Amino acid sequence: MRHRNTKKILSREKAPRELMLRNLASSILIYEKVKTTKAKAKVVRSLVEKAITTAKKGDLTSRRKLISVLPQKMAVKKAMEVLGERYKDKPGGYTRIVKIGTRQGDGAEMVRIELV
Repeated sequence: MRHRNTKKILSREKAPRELMLRNLASSILIYEKVKTTKAKAKVVRSLVEKAITTAKKGDLTSRRKLISVLPQKMAVKKAMEVLGERYKDKPGGYTRIVKIGTRQGDGAEMVRIELV
């Protein structure tokens, strides 16, 4: 029973879902905007926000924490060196979700998640 469990499952098992979200978060950090479905964007938003907040500290512990979460080395490097400095004074709200219509094949609501 899933009573009072608020995490979205996204029709996937646990390990594939977590890896998909980690890869999506890495893509958002590297390219700064990604087109995806609304459900995935809402779930991955918290992962990206936590990664940027961790990167703002800028120490070795936060770098190791990001390495354990993000699979791409380039995402960790950009988060620590570029995004951590960019959002140094901002207390939160680093992402924006913009609706861009529906997908042709199945009618899924598509959005663009981007860094502010």
